[in-house]
Amino acid sequence: MKKRSDEADVLLKSVVKGIFEKKGHNVLKIDLRKLENKIADYFVICHGTSATQVDSICDSVEDTVRKDAGEKPLHVEGLENCYWVLVDYGNVIVHIFLEEYRSFYSLESLWADAEIEAMKDKIK
Repeated sequence: MKKRSDEADVLLKSVVKGIFEKKGHNVLKIDLRKLENKIADYFVICHGTSATQVDSICDSVEDTVRKDAGEKPLHVEGLENCYWVLVDYGNVIVHIFLEEYRSFYSLESLWADAEIEAMKDKIK
């Protein structure tokens, strides 16, 4: 079990690094591990200010995770319009929104009983 936790930590760091490389906004890590009916260990949520930025963030996350963690996504959804892109790594699911869609869907409030942490850009 320890190995899986270490892998999730490396994956999380890579995801967040990829988001910040393309200036993703309001990056949140939601820890779902203590919830009874969890669908993953973590959600990472962020937004961009244009469809182009959302697409760039998605590409950056995939590239960074592939280089740093050696992982490829199990599934990517939403690239047709880039309003809400979901990148599924199994135990870590990344949600990249266009700003107004993030406000509308408010995923953070749906998982309010989970531990939510605002992530900071360590590169600054």
